[in-house]
Amino acid sequence: MLFERENTEEKIIAATFNIIQKEGVQKATTKKIAAEAGVNEVTIFRKFENKKNLIESTKDFYLERLLSKLEENFDFDEDDDIEKYLKRSFHGILEFTEEDFSIIGVAMQEIKGASDRKLLISQITDAIINKLEEFFTLQLEKGRIKNVNSKAISLMCFSIIFQSLILWQIYGETADIESDYFADDYLDIIFNGIKL
Repeated sequence: MLFERENTEEKIIAATFNIIQKEGVQKATTKKIAAEAGVNEVTIFRKFENKKNLIESTKDFYLERLLSKLEENFDFDEDDDIEKYLKRSFHGILEFTEEDFSIIGVAMQEIKGASDRKLLISQITDAIINKLEEFFTLQLEKGRIKNVNSKAISLMCFSIIFQSLILWQIYGETADIESDYFADDYLDIIFNGIKL
């Protein structure tokens, strides 16, 4: 279970996330959420006032958990080897749980009905890109890489990692695309380029 000792609000938030995953935000009614949480619909309104507040509270809760995990995955020490750091980050994200992928899935669904506040997917991608940019800026300052645009290399690494994550979720790990082999190839291209 998600919460060790679930209080009513936590049960409602967990139920809301389950409904959003299955049916999307538009079809997530307070009636369905109440049934899933095992509470009265009135309880939802007493705790959250309206559906919008409930949805935002749910997104905030799960986003905070995912951002914390991303921050940890892409964290680095000043002395980290570039190749080891990128490989560790790549493999770390491939080991995320189904719940983590579900949060990303909900964030991707949100793009369709973009709200006034910053999109979840933007917050997720910004967390990764900013951490990568910090890392590459440090590498530039320490003279470990040639003078390249740290934002550009961060976006390139993010794109490879994020797309790999999505592909691994869609296709699963197959014998012809092993993650170690793929990570080595991606790092080889970063370090050695594609020119002959």
